[in-house]
Amino acid sequence: MENAPRRGDQLIQIQDLSFNMRRLFLFLFAALISISSIAQLAKVEKKIASYVEANNTSALKLLEEVVNINSGSMNFEGVQKVGQIFRAKLDALGFDTRWVDGKPFGRAGHLVAYHTGKGPGKTLLLIGHLDTVFEPSSTLQKYTMINDSTATGPGVSDMKGGDVIMIYSLEALKQAGLLKQMNIIVVMTGDEELSGRPLSVARAELIEAAKQADIAIGFEDGDSNPKTAVVSRRSSSGWELNVKGKAAHSSQIFTQEIGAGAIYETSRILIGFYEGLTSEKDLTFNPGMILGGNEVSRDAVLDGGAAFGKGNIVAKEAVVTGDIRAISPEQLKRAQTIMQEVVSRHLPKTEASLTFDEGYPPLAPADGNFELLNYYTKVSTDLNLGSVTAVNPRDAGAADISFTAGYVDMAIDGLGLFGGHGHTVDEYANLNWLPRQTKRAALLMHRLTHSSVNLKR
Repeated sequence: MENAPRRGDQLIQIQDLSFNMRRLFLFLFAALISISSIAQLAKVEKKIASYVEANNTSALKLLEEVVNINSGSMNFEGVQKVGQIFRAKLDALGFDTRWVDGKPFGRAGHLVAYHTGKGPGKTLLLIGHLDTVFEPSSTLQKYTMINDSTATGPGVSDMKGGDVIMIYSLEALKQAGLLKQMNIIVVMTGDEELSGRPLSVARAELIEAAKQADIAIGFEDGDSNPKTAVVSRRSSSGWELNVKGKAAHSSQIFTQEIGAGAIYETSRILIGFYEGLTSEKDLTFNPGMILGGNEVSRDAVLDGGAAFGKGNIVAKEAVVTGDIRAISPEQLKRAQTIMQEVVSRHLPKTEASLTFDEGYPPLAPADGNFELLNYYTKVSTDLNLGSVTAVNPRDAGAADISFTAGYVDMAIDGLGLFGGHGHTVDEYANLNWLPRQTKRAALLMHRLTHSSVNLKR
């Protein structure tokens, strides 16, 4: 007869049983959540998701192919080559495609594509860009796997990953038999990272597309957080302050004849900007470069230059350049008005002028954008990928989707491939999110065009 188990052994067995029961419960609970979530998807949506998973290897190969082509903004040949690859994909999907020559605005150009569906649904504008910040002189030139789920390379997350997500979303919709009903415009700009001038010409095609669309969707990488998307972006434009004074020996400063000099006047103006505008929420106005002295030599291309002066000479001139970022057109106009008022109050024997250049407009946090975010978060939760909240606009830079503001009823950005260290040689992408983001985008497009969505028009 076997020895009877001791009390301590019985406790261990009970504890093991309890631990295994807890593990089983947690497993069944997780499975129940997953099944419940998947149950939220319609049959055709499950077909979309299955296609994305089955073709993820092909998507990864396309990503590697386009990342390995240098398409720095000023490498026109490279930008066009990447554009032709995506153009062929869109041609195969039944889009009418064309290449917009960039000579009028000093860049490579843009890829524009139209798909006219059989259905009366909303028109979607999908936005990407072909160029990167990495010119041929950069040390970062190739797609490289860091581990089994992370890749580095020029533009891998900003934003060739987003371009690939856009393409494979459309492919999944076509395979599910849905694309034929959809009205879609695609604009992939070739100069997002270094925009051509004048902007009114460089963004004419994008603005025209926005006028024809109801909803704009951008495939930038946002703030590289799968729990967020972008519903507002601040503007980005430059300003230049030029100040003149009377040169003289320093012993004569503040006299009625000589006055305060250019550098004192410059200091007064910058402090005036600070005091007049720092209370404005989400507004920034940064002086990034300053030159002052008896002689100033300005290099406008490099936004730098040289200044000569001495401690015993009253400064004759000064120049300051900076940028301004606002959350709405109204805030931008108000800030520019205050800055001009500050400039107009001259110190004795000085004069100054302030000019603003054209730049990226703001994408204001409109109600329609938040409504679109609600649609997107419902898609995400139905895919068991969690809810999505709005990015703080202070954490979202300027992007092409801002040019759609005022034309479309809804806009959302940040649907691209997540990663980090953008615009640096350490840029990387999380490849695990390539199929997840593709499913999110495809289902969002499907629901927006095959269901009742409230629009102003």
